[in-house]
Amino acid sequence: MKRIVRQLTDLIGHTPLLELNKFSQSAGVDTPIIAKVEYFNPGGSVKDRIALAMIEDAEAKGLLKPGATIIEPTSGNTGVGLALVSAVKGYKLILTMPETMSVERR
Repeated sequence: MKRIVRQLTDLIGHTPLLELNKFSQSAGVDTPIIAKVEYFNPGGSVKDRIALAMIEDAEAKGLLKPGATIIEPTSGNTGVGLALVSAVKGYKLILTMPETMSVERR
């Protein structure tokens, strides 16, 4: 039976393992090759784990209080993870990006 979680952050990090049988065969190895399927995280990235850890660490140290605003310079998946975790935990989030970032990153 599937487990029911109480909030979206409970899904972070509980990603499946996948045995890459065809890859092992094509590589000619007898050892199983196992991949962690991180895109199954709610935000689609391993960076969800980092965002949750950053926020929970700041909470544990008393640096984040209810209703606080988090400000983070980012141009990628860490920002997506922080947005997800901040929304679930009720924090406001401001993400900044340097003007020097490439057009693709902006």
